[in-house]
Amino acid sequence: MALSQSFQQKMLQKLSPQQIQLMKLLQVPTANLETRIKEEMEENPALELDEDKMDESNEEMKDEFAETAEEEYKEPDGSEDEYENIDVSDYVQEGDDEVGDYKLRDDNYPEEDESRQLPFKKETSFYETLIAQLGLLKLDDREKVIAGQIVGSIDEDGYLRRETTAIVDDLAFRQNVATNVAEVEEVIARIQQFEPSGVGARDLQECLLIQLKRKKIELLESDEENVAVDLAIKALTKYFDEFTKKHYEKIQRGLNIDDDELREVIQQTVRLNPKPGGNVGETNKGESYVVPDFFIMNNAGKLELTLNNRNAPELRISEGYRDMLKEYDRGAKKDKRQKEAVLFIKQKIDSAKWFIDAIKQRQHTLLSTMNSIMEHQYGFFLTGDETEMKPMILKDIAEKTNLDISTVSRVANSKFVQTEFGTYRLKFFFSESLSTDSGEEVSTREVKKILNDLIDDEDKKKPLSDEALTELLQEKGYNIARRTVAKYREQLNISVARLRKEL
Repeated sequence: MALSQSFQQKMLQKLSPQQIQLMKLLQVPTANLETRIKEEMEENPALELDEDKMDESNEEMKDEFAETAEEEYKEPDGSEDEYENIDVSDYVQEGDDEVGDYKLRDDNYPEEDESRQLPFKKETSFYETLIAQLGLLKLDDREKVIAGQIVGSIDEDGYLRRETTAIVDDLAFRQNVATNVAEVEEVIARIQQFEPSGVGARDLQECLLIQLKRKKIELLESDEENVAVDLAIKALTKYFDEFTKKHYEKIQRGLNIDDDELREVIQQTVRLNPKPGGNVGETNKGESYVVPDFFIMNNAGKLELTLNNRNAPELRISEGYRDMLKEYDRGAKKDKRQKEAVLFIKQKIDSAKWFIDAIKQRQHTLLSTMNSIMEHQYGFFLTGDETEMKPMILKDIAEKTNLDISTVSRVANSKFVQTEFGTYRLKFFFSESLSTDSGEEVSTREVKKILNDLIDDEDKKKPLSDEALTELLQEKGYNIARRTVAKYREQLNISVARLRKEL
């Protein structure tokens, strides 16, 4: 086979190290930015905190525009040209010889620094509460091993979803304890008496029944609630599937009860906790803290946007590295070893400069993007009314900010804005459009809000079907199909009409 040579012309888009670094920083939310900066400082000793600028106002930061480096950094190859063309003037500036304020401070009497208040939550985990209760049981060594295996198999919702036979096998192979299903079930029954009530159940039906039976024991015989609890236990034992599907007529016929008694059964059941482990300790994901990236305040009818800078400390080039360059510049004799050291220092300083510029550019890009979102959704940020929201897609903001769509997407990802009406994800403000009878384009978010309001105001004894909701929306001027209404209802986590029915 003959070899041949040919010329080909290709167009390639190559990102500089600075651009790659900026893209990665844009994705980092404010809550994690401080950690990312600490990682960079650990890797690059030429980067350090500038404590003299830590208290600069956010307004001053708004006006700063990062200068993108025009020349891509080139690793030194060790050639003579690299050594002979070292210019330290870019790194050593006039005034560097002056004694800095930080050198005049008395370390024995440090200045009071504003303490940074960070959310701190001290609690006992769900697993720890179970282990603590396990220690209160009177168990022999063998039973302790079995009980420990069972508790370790309970998930964060409080359920024991592992089959009893599988637990028997685990004990035999991992703990070298020979047991049987009956013995394990006996220990499970004792663990099911733990708090919170319902823990250790294998499924939802068992979880609810454990709670009802516990309540039955705690009630006095003369208590009027006894009858309702008894009926609830019978309903969930014999007609659990019918109860979950709200086939109340079958339950009434089977238990021979009237509407009032059925209403009492429902009231007893809805008070129970379907996830007994979800409200204890670290497993409660709903109580995680959200650190907003932006703040929008209404100042006498005028919206003001600020960026959360609490976790973005001011950075600067290390004075020690600058001093080393000054020493090199003053020296008369410059051997190869010294020049290699200076090239290393130059590389670290360049890297530090890039990171500082990337942080500034990140702040500017975040503010620019959020400002465009605020201007686009001005009506919502003034009133908090979701019906004021306009259709908005990534392309709309990209055109306003002259940024790439992928850049806007990175900004919107995992970012939050705090308003006087609550804290929202930035993705919340992006929605498609839908046409009205007049031809006006409205946000699908507005349609969902109206749909949600219609369902909230419906007669729960005769809930509105998807067809009825479609007709009501069309009467309001929204051109929408029934299947679209069903899709929006599912996105709002709203059940079908039959499951919304109440007695």
